[in-house]
Amino acid sequence: MASQLGARTNGISPNNFQIEIPIHANSTTIIDKKQNQSVDENESNNIDYSQRAQWLRAAMLGANDGLITVASLMIGIGAIKEDISVMILAGFAGLVAGACSMAIGEFVSVYTQYDIEMAQIKRERELANNNNNDEEESSGNEKLPNPFQAAIASALAFSVGALMPLLAAAFIKNHKVRMGVVAAVVSFALLVFGSVGALIGKTPVMKSCVRVLIGGWMAMAITFGVTKLIGTTGI
Repeated sequence: MASQLGARTNGISPNNFQIEIPIHANSTTIIDKKQNQSVDENESNNIDYSQRAQWLRAAMLGANDGLITVASLMIGIGAIKEDISVMILAGFAGLVAGACSMAIGEFVSVYTQYDIEMAQIKRERELANNNNNDEEESSGNEKLPNPFQAAIASALAFSVGALMPLLAAAFIKNHKVRMGVVAAVVSFALLVFGSVGALIGKTPVMKSCVRVLIGGWMAMAITFGVTKLIGTTGI
């Protein structure tokens, strides 16, 4: 009994060593968890926004083109014709023609990019002589653009943008009020598109909105002025 008491008082009992082992393991586990959390946070903060560039560019370009093209076309027609049916018909024709043009142009552009990237992947595959060929090939194919998806997205975005001035003018019979409403709706939509594009792309919102708004105003003003001049002078 005395020897056991002496061993306990001198701190050489095996139980003391058994207590230290789980404490050390728990601390190591906590450190590993903190390190994993820090790695996850760094990965979430280091988002590659360039991966969004293709779809953002196609969507915003299509929506802005549809909005400005059809609105400018309707305002140009309204400069010489007060008939609402003529304005709506011209706007609808612009919607169909513009959507087809955007889809074909985007398809050709993205397919050209696809061919270039595929050729680059083939060249890199021929030069690579290690065991990671399959992984590099799969990772490269995942990043390749899809021409069909880009074409559909561009056509849909153009149609959405083009519908806004059409719907704004469809139910207003007074010519001057109709022209003003179309200009106001287009201006508001341009601000929305500029803000959304800036927020998604993590760029300054004010600069994006001002740039898009001024561009839309210039397009509508030039179309109105040139059409009015030609219609008045009879050139």
